Amino acid sequence: MMAPPRDVQTLPIGADTLTLRCRSWQRLRFEMEYALERGTTANSYLIQGEKIALIDPPGETFADLFLTELSRHVALTRIDYVILGHINPNRVATLAQLWQKAPQITFVCSNPGDQTLRSLIAQHAPELTAAHPLHTHIIRGEEPLELGQGHVLELIPIPTPRFPNGLATFDPHTGILFSGKLFSAHRCSDQVFDEGWAALQEDYQYYFDCIHAPQVRQVEQVLERLGRWKSTCYANGHGSLVRYHLPELTRSYHLWCERQSGCDLTVALLYASAYGNTATLAQAIGRGLTKAGVRVESLNCETASPEEIRQAISTAQGVILGSPTLGGHAPTQIQTALGIVLDHAPRTVVIGVFGSYGWSGEAVDLLANRLRDAGFRLGFAPIRVKFTPTDRDLQQCEQTGTDFAQALRQKQRRQVARPTDSQAARTEQAMGRVVGPLCILAARRGELTSAMLASWVSQATFNPPGVTVAVAKDRAVESLLHVGDRFVLNILPEGSPLPRHFLKPFAPGEDRFAGVATTLSADGCPILNDALSYLHCQVGQRMECGDHWLIYATVDEGKVLNATGITAVHHRKSGNHY
Repeated sequence: MMAPPRDVQTLPIGADTLTLRCRSWQRLRFEMEYALERGTTANSYLIQGEKIALIDPPGETFADLFLTELSRHVALTRIDYVILGHINPNRVATLAQLWQKAPQITFVCSNPGDQTLRSLIAQHAPELTAAHPLHTHIIRGEEPLELGQGHVLELIPIPTPRFPNGLATFDPHTGILFSGKLFSAHRCSDQVFDEGWAALQEDYQYYFDCIHAPQVRQVEQVLERLGRWKSTCYANGHGSLVRYHLPELTRSYHLWCERQSGCDLTVALLYASAYGNTATLAQAIGRGLTKAGVRVESLNCETASPEEIRQAISTAQGVILGSPTLGGHAPTQIQTALGIVLDHAPRTVVIGVFGSYGWSGEAVDLLANRLRDAGFRLGFAPIRVKFTPTDRDLQQCEQTGTDFAQALRQKQRRQVARPTDSQAARTEQAMGRVVGPLCILAARRGELTSAMLASWVSQATFNPPGVTVAVAKDRAVESLLHVGDRFVLNILPEGSPLPRHFLKPFAPGEDRFAGVATTLSADGCPILNDALSYLHCQVGQRMECGDHWLIYATVDEGKVLNATGITAVHHRKSGNHY
């Protein structure tokens, strides 16, 4: 029986505490963290003491479903507080409906959250501001909020560049930490808690890599702050609540932060975002940088101080600026950041510029021209995206971030002479004698198609028939090779010109199959007509191995296209490069 596309699942999770999980079994949005397309949940929470608090109502997509379900458990006019872990334009429609039905509500939020909430309400529901006073309780530091019946909530500001109005809530009575965007994952299921952890780990790590890896300094500070409370459950904003594997996920967050902080190259990613679109582009660029082994110092210029911007620039080998266009110009905060870059960044720093716009988009060109005139070198062509970014836009941004990181890495190699080590050299020569077939791995998900030349390929199992492929973390196709994804492994014959075609540099988002004769599999993966044979595969497992992912895939079908050809083999002299 097919699950409904959207519904609300309501269950008790502690004393006087309900979760209302608005579920979508289909992908809702274009942001990178949704790219695995496993659906999502928007988790809200209701605590009913002598006073009643609602935590994190969902976005507009679920507004009607949510309010109907909420009304089954409490009269809306009895709700005293709505605690906002974060605020964005998508959520304001639900808040406006709730406020209209229950004008007595006090919204509890951080100081930046209060400013954002008032601005969005005035913009999207001006008639309500005229009819009702907006009651807010601003949290400027760690503060208690007493609900009665033992529930004295601890409210904890947890700002990050992506969520400058972040606010966590801890209930000592139940041990539940309402963590919002921390410890989340986009996966929809009937499973409320985290049983079967092995099947969930990839989703939590992917969410971290997309959302938090570009802001690890701030995430480390948040983890230290939240570590003072002894939580028994992470009631997160998305996915299964974390109760049974809370220590494992906490350790993983620290490990992922340490790994990112230990990178030897840093890029300062500075942006402002009027409607969230530029922030989405920044997220995709940051994802491309971090997957290529570069540390990202992400700063939202709307909340970052000039000193924080100067500090980020001082340790960076690259600086990328992102701006919306407001009234034909960049907002004041970005103009301030630009001035700091012009005054303090050495001209050897590599620069990038991107942004979103609604009608004109002059801000990106203005920034790029100012930087060029000042003697900076742009590491990529300025990116301008109109309105909401598409999947293809985000793929281009991710690949741009990866290319930018690779250019920094090449520059570093030219500047640092490699020390001579005879034993290391002998080991590299011996590793180079490990050979594999030359293949073109081609993958597709939705409208996104990518490919790479692969030689670290081996048969892994007889039953079921399976192969392993090692994929470098900075490959564009890597993001299309998660558990459940399908791809075609095109095995090449000796003398084929195809390796030369797929070895050439491609611009971000460029069609890698232009000019190559292909036939599409049933799911749209390209089969090369001039291949020796092909295998149609499905990813079964992924294992993180240093600078590569080891992909194990089962083979659904295969076919020999050239019965007389001989498999092309990649012979190397050294084991430190392909």
